[in-house]
Amino acid sequence: MWNIKKIPSIHRSTTREKVIFITLYVEKYKLSNLLSALEISRRTYYKYRNKEDSDYYEYLLIKEIFDDSKGTYGYRRICEGLKIKYGVIFNHKKALRIMKKYNLRPKYTHKIHNKYYKRIEENVQPNIVNRQFNTNKKNKIWCTDVTYLIYKTKRRYLSTIIDLYDRRVVSYVISKFNNNKLVMDTVIKAFKKEKDVSGLIIHSDQGFQYTSFEYKSICKSNGITISMSRKGTPIDDSPMESWHGILKKETLHNNNITSLQEYQKLVEDWILFYNTDRLKSKKSGK
Repeated sequence: MWNIKKIPSIHRSTTREKVIFITLYVEKYKLSNLLSALEISRRTYYKYRNKEDSDYYEYLLIKEIFDDSKGTYGYRRICEGLKIKYGVIFNHKKALRIMKKYNLRPKYTHKIHNKYYKRIEENVQPNIVNRQFNTNKKNKIWCTDVTYLIYKTKRRYLSTIIDLYDRRVVSYVISKFNNNKLVMDTVIKAFKKEKDVSGLIIHSDQGFQYTSFEYKSICKSNGITISMSRKGTPIDDSPMESWHGILKKETLHNNNITSLQEYQKLVEDWILFYNTDRLKSKKSGK
């Protein structure tokens, strides 16, 4: 077996990332050797494996190759990509099953501009939060949404998750495209950051990303309940609406911005300030 300690940054990784690493190589090397090399106990390993959907870690690996291919690889090329990148053989049937489960569908046709996405009505969930936006515990209720960052004729899309306990930003992603990947990346980033999200409620509007099968599968795999505001009722999602208003007021409207890149940098700096220094009211989010 190779010396894992020589792999850059592996020992600075989170427990979740170490579990993903072990999942990738457990069929090739002894589990006891992997656990010893990564200094993680067998109990901890199975705790992370068992509290989430058994396919979730493989999904993260498949999604990495899928995203690297710009969404063009089918299951056979996914397996080939895993072999080239990580040197492991992944079962084709298993890859196909997981891709179907998480709705990772390769794009075989030419890119269509101005594509209109529709929400999937069967995946619309009830409004469990029901405007009860105060909670006494961290990671009990998250709110999430996507907003525009517009400068003249150019724009970026900001996807954010906030914790209603203290109104902190759990994760955010800025992208050129308003698509499913934007939201999935935001959610996965949050799950990697927070160790225990089982039993959490995540609240959003009925946007097409939140009614996608991939979003539904990711949340279900992590023991998360989905809540959605009623159609055309922004007040049901008022913490995010308020947060977006504060963000744009204190970045776009309070500065003489000269480019979209400058605007994006201001937003990133402001989110860091918001999470670390800015005074917040738990009731208003301001």
